[in-house]
Amino acid sequence: MMTLHEYDVVALTDGIQAIHKETSEPILLRPGQVGTILMSFDDDRAYLVDFADAQGNTYAMETVSSEKLMQLVYEPLPAYA
Repeated sequence: MMTLHEYDVVALTDGIQAIHKETSEPILLRPGQVGTILMSFDDDRAYLVDFADAQGNTYAMETVSSEKLMQLVYEPLPAYA
């Protein structure tokens, strides 16, 4: 099981339904949608994720199971690691 931490940047691996923060309308968050971990629940089995647009405006905050998240990686590991 993957353990994520507060402020890790993640992407969805599956689509989920959400509620738009400002309009309260249902929206679909697609695979690849990027968010930031805010907190963990249930021994890291689920995470509260903040989904924001390119300007940093939050459009959804949802609790997402760890199986539907992947951590984004910015730096490679050495080949011998």
